[in-house]
Amino acid sequence: MIDPSPAEGTADLRHDWTRVEVEALFALPFNDLIFRAQTAHRRHFAANAVQLSTLLSIKTGGCPEDCAYCPQSASHDSGVAAAKLMEVADVVAQAKAARDAGASRYCMGAAWRSPKDRDLDQVCAMVREVKALGMETCATLGMLTGGQARALKAAGLDYYNHNLDTSEEFYGAIITTRTYADRLDTLAQVQAAGLSVCCGGIVGMGEERADRAGLLLTLANLPQHPESVPINMLVQVEGTKLSGQPPLDPFEFVRTIAVARLLMPASVVRLSAGREGFSDEVQALCFLAGANSIFVGPKLLTTDNPSRDHDEDLFERLGLAPLVPAACS
Repeated sequence: MIDPSPAEGTADLRHDWTRVEVEALFALPFNDLIFRAQTAHRRHFAANAVQLSTLLSIKTGGCPEDCAYCPQSASHDSGVAAAKLMEVADVVAQAKAARDAGASRYCMGAAWRSPKDRDLDQVCAMVREVKALGMETCATLGMLTGGQARALKAAGLDYYNHNLDTSEEFYGAIITTRTYADRLDTLAQVQAAGLSVCCGGIVGMGEERADRAGLLLTLANLPQHPESVPINMLVQVEGTKLSGQPPLDPFEFVRTIAVARLLMPASVVRLSAGREGFSDEVQALCFLAGANSIFVGPKLLTTDNPSRDHDEDLFERLGLAPLVPAACS
């Protein structure tokens, strides 16, 4: 494993992007866009280092939200059964296995609209135990109050994931049970508690390029860039509202990665859901465009992920090595 290169200043960090500027980046010739993104990437990160993270569903299914893409929504007949919150010991055992397989960040996800305080106590115990393993910790539990965010911080949580999913304009076509303002409020609570933010979105949900630009514009113009920006390709699951959606051109996905890197050059950009459906060549383009984190392991919450052997083979062929965050080194 190798450490990331130190960032060379923050002179290229902006929070005043305009929609015209962002859409112009998307419209660049592909080679020009990739060259600019790779150049920005090398100013802040080691060129050939990719962080390995593992995501575990600690409470699956039965979610009251109606997110059109999600097989865990109670409003979808996707075959995902509701389950209780996992026991702390079981979560820690899986975290140890992930660490031993090379993961440096461990992410815990629960299908809640927002956690109850009694459940949060158990999650905080998980965070403390996983942190003690020497791993970065991340959780995604739905909306948080300020007190809940502070409790997670005190337990040792490093990152909190709460995606915006898409642009504010397209958001209502995907989710009706939670507003865009609700999501932004949770991000504010998380940042106020001193937690790092993991926030990105999903593409391929039927949105236009303007919506992909709008999502990244909102993230880049936050008072502080999310330290981690996951970009997900929609994984279509039968029984969800978006099953049967026409697939997005993979080059458009790579463009989204590249624009995210240019707008938020010091953030970790994660190639997240959808990797299992990408060819090795598309994944290589994503790394060239500035993606420097992936999820490893057989599952992403409830959907499939590439095998660890395949990832190791791809890394060897591309000359990539695992990145070790400062918190884990």
